[in-house]
Amino acid sequence: MTLEVLEGSKAVSDVIGLCKPDVISAYPITPQTHIVENLSEMVADGKLKAEYIRVESEHSAASACLGASLTGARTYTATTSQGLLLMLEVLYNISALRLPVVLTCANRAISSPLNIWCDHQDAITLRDTGWIQLFAEDIQEAVDMHIQAYKIGEDKRVMLPVVISMDGFLLTHTFEPVEVPSEEDVDRFLPKYNPKYFLTTKNPMTFGSFAEPDKYMEARYILNEVLNQSKVVIAEVARDFKDAFGRFGGDLVEEYNTKDADIVLVGMGSIISTMKEVTDELRKRNNRIGVLKIRSFRPFPDKEIVSCLKDKKKVIVVEKAISLGFGSILASEIKSVLYNSGAAPRVDSFIAALGGRDISKETINKIIEKSMTEKVDLEFVDLNRDILPEDFSE
Repeated sequence: MTLEVLEGSKAVSDVIGLCKPDVISAYPITPQTHIVENLSEMVADGKLKAEYIRVESEHSAASACLGASLTGARTYTATTSQGLLLMLEVLYNISALRLPVVLTCANRAISSPLNIWCDHQDAITLRDTGWIQLFAEDIQEAVDMHIQAYKIGEDKRVMLPVVISMDGFLLTHTFEPVEVPSEEDVDRFLPKYNPKYFLTTKNPMTFGSFAEPDKYMEARYILNEVLNQSKVVIAEVARDFKDAFGRFGGDLVEEYNTKDADIVLVGMGSIISTMKEVTDELRKRNNRIGVLKIRSFRPFPDKEIVSCLKDKKKVIVVEKAISLGFGSILASEIKSVLYNSGAAPRVDSFIAALGGRDISKETINKIIEKSMTEKVDLEFVDLNRDILPEDFSE
């Protein structure tokens, strides 16, 4: 293992190379481009023995990965924003066919208006597709997640695709010290992909056949059950990762100073690091406040969330996405699992950083102060009131 200062995209492409995919197919789109650019160079220079398929769109990239995975190949792709939405039709098929494709989503806002900066509206759109969805806090976690993603997805108990979300520019284009594992260590941890079912002329099979009403519902039921059961494998792989590399690989959630906390901040992605800094400063002034990081958005860690939050006085959810016409997504799901468990802490919901607006320590402190003075059903943080219309009907 070596310690290097790397751009997030370079760190991810390096670790994907160590995972040795057989097929890579992707279409470049900001801020994902550096990842697949680096991988194409590795293949062209003979440093990575893989088939790199150049395509005309993200839909084609996902389709190429689907086809390659059906033949028993380990596959990889990456995208963001509109590119992810263009893939969406194929992504539903990949999960339903139980293909362990790994995808990196460099989180970016959805048009229109056109915006290339980070929020989570792209990745959140995948929540009903049947993919395992993991969110990285920093570059090191993004590196570690990709190694784990292949082991999770290819486990015979799972056989599902995995998407790792890393905040665009904030993680993809910044430089951090990263522990890069050796090829030998990755080979020991991640065995060669050996699928049970795949397309071959020696043993012809049918995938994705026509399903009439008496069978389709059962297929969706099975996919839902397997996705929920993958929680066990995610936790197992995290423990195995620690044994192999000396770092805890992360679980479905991560608790930070929550045991004695009265107030808990909840979020996903790089915002967690800022939340941790704020709570460290507040704890020095004897404020009992902690952070709950949602690492796995799908499968949703309902029991872990309830276990952490059920006895708290207040829960403050800050998220970088919105369900237009409704409101919060993560906060609503947290409220739901707490309500179903019989727990009733107050849950305040804040929407922040849409389109890449900064979330500073001052922003987090403002959110906490607002939550302390009133109940917040839904608050948009740092709106520029000067540019809002007086009459929304015009």
